[in-house]
Amino acid sequence: MFRKVLVANRGEIALRVIRACKELDVKTVAVYSEADVDSMHVHLADEAICIGPGPSSESYLKIPRIIAAAEIANVDAIHPGYGFLSEKAEFAEICKQCKIKFIGPSAEVIAMMGDKNTARATARKFGVPITPGSDGIIESEDQAFEIARRIGYPVMIKATAGGGGRGMRPVLNEATLRSSYQQASMEALKCFGDGSVYMEKLVERPHHIEFQVVADSHGNVIHLGERDCSMQRRNQKIIEECPSPKISDEIRKAMGDATVKLCKEIGYENCGTIEYLVDNDGKNFYFMEMNTRIQVEHPITEEVYGCDLIKEQIQIAAGLPLSQHILKSTPRHHSIECRINAEDPARNFAPSPGRIDLWYAPGGRGVRVDTHVYSGYSVPPHYDSMIAKLIVTAATRDAAIRRMRRALGEFMIQGIKTTIPLQSKILTTSDFQQGKYDITWVENFLRQEGMKDKG
Repeated sequence: MFRKVLVANRGEIALRVIRACKELDVKTVAVYSEADVDSMHVHLADEAICIGPGPSSESYLKIPRIIAAAEIANVDAIHPGYGFLSEKAEFAEICKQCKIKFIGPSAEVIAMMGDKNTARATARKFGVPITPGSDGIIESEDQAFEIARRIGYPVMIKATAGGGGRGMRPVLNEATLRSSYQQASMEALKCFGDGSVYMEKLVERPHHIEFQVVADSHGNVIHLGERDCSMQRRNQKIIEECPSPKISDEIRKAMGDATVKLCKEIGYENCGTIEYLVDNDGKNFYFMEMNTRIQVEHPITEEVYGCDLIKEQIQIAAGLPLSQHILKSTPRHHSIECRINAEDPARNFAPSPGRIDLWYAPGGRGVRVDTHVYSGYSVPPHYDSMIAKLIVTAATRDAAIRRMRRALGEFMIQGIKTTIPLQSKILTTSDFQQGKYDITWVENFLRQEGMKDKG
């Protein structure tokens, strides 16, 4: 086992990794920007090193500063969390050159699966269904028009790098293709430093289903079921649940088998997630992308399968085989996660940074809150707006929904606006309670509620 791990991230995921390390008797080093000096992960780590100003481009995305901190602290390994450098093959390779273990897959696998276009080609090679689309990167607007006419509208333009819904534009007809192509490319260049895009057929009103995979260096590759992430606004997930209320046991098995096969073929190691689109009939599924890191919504899988994925990541990176309880784990109960964001839904989801005057988190049986904030904490304006994850687990889906409604009602946050009122309202709808939703549902709901999303 490692002696000391540097956590190359911030917020709740940094705190989550620190807690896992403590339970493994591993020392931790936090890195932080000047804006995060009061964040809880800084206080709870064994050591903390400032790596720059507030903007992530000057701190959490600066590889030389992360490596310098790791060398100063004399760590054995680096955990990248999610976002930032977690899917940067260059970062994983530099860690290897510096003889610091990167807690994740190899740089080669990250490069292969991190580029969405290459990942699609890899999935197709090993027999995983993919949607019709371009054979590679689109080189020009004229080529985009040609491909769209061939596969038929509607289509989706996607950035080959990055994720989180950035660099994606649906195109319903030829009239909007040119502007959508330019917007997707420009956003991708701004967010990821790479404006390359590809195109695929747009599956209308699909469910967004992702499978959690765990693999070690001893030949063990398993999946831990699926999460339904279809509750999205502008490709940003706001509510997730495990298992999905949509898919049948037959398609669940087919998707699980495809997930394990693909991961074995590419020699995947550590935790990862393969994301699929399932058509509205629930009969066909298509590979969308692979996330070569831990996901934001990993806690609902942990609750349903009774495991700790972060600890498992660390142990796998240290060369240990998968824990026996993970190898033998079976799903139990139902779990739902709400991402609590510092945003104002009534003002087109405007960011709401600032001081939290009162913070009271819900509790009770089956309630878990992953967060780095507290009363008196000031939410900085530089980063993603998520300030907490509320996770509830119960014996049935209906009981989990009722528990989540209760927990949201207990949550008290004063000083900033949050998405809690919107999520509370969603959980009362008959569509959600019956599992009748897809990735277009939230947008339609916002229009019905007079909360038009202006984009």
